[in-house]
Amino acid sequence: MISLMMVRATALALAVSPATVDTSRPWDGAIATFAAMSLAPELLVLPSPDLTVILPASAQKDGLSAEWLAAQAAPEGDADWQCLTEAVYFEARGESLEGQIAVAEVILNRRDSHLYPRTVCGVVKQRGGGGCQFSYVCDGHTDKMREKAAADLAGRIARAMLDGAPRVLTDGATHFHTGGVRPDWSKRFARTAKIGAHVFYRQPGAKG
Repeated sequence: MISLMMVRATALALAVSPATVDTSRPWDGAIATFAAMSLAPELLVLPSPDLTVILPASAQKDGLSAEWLAAQAAPEGDADWQCLTEAVYFEARGESLEGQIAVAEVILNRRDSHLYPRTVCGVVKQRGGGGCQFSYVCDGHTDKMREKAAADLAGRIARAMLDGAPRVLTDGATHFHTGGVRPDWSKRFARTAKIGAHVFYRQPGAKG
């Protein structure tokens, strides 16, 4: 089943004309793959509910790929899925696929920590320190995902991560910031990764 999924996913990726992708924008390749789904819906493969069964061994170890995500059924879910989708979209849609997954990792790492709310929506909407934990929540803008392909990709990432995809990019990070700012906590927390425009950190004592 895996080989068939990968072949079909590869064919799906090839359905995107190279002329439609702006190579100066590193995230365009991933988003274009999902835009192509409307052109070739017959290439979609329904997923198994068990990620350990349908993920190739390399993906279980190294993380998700755009091809695998594109081969899954249209994502859907509960309130936590919607909150994670929106967070990935608004915080990281301009990042590479890895950059978007990394943001999802941070939110799930917080959810799993005793220092934070125990639901994704609780984490995303948490307030403190005079503001919101995630800037888009209280920036005054309407939280409507207007870029269809980017929203679809964010939803697929959210679905896979909530279903148990491996968190292999940020080493348990609970915080991130862009290169243009330097929060006070960045001086105290362990830096774990830099992916695209974001630098990631792990708060001491946050695990478990």
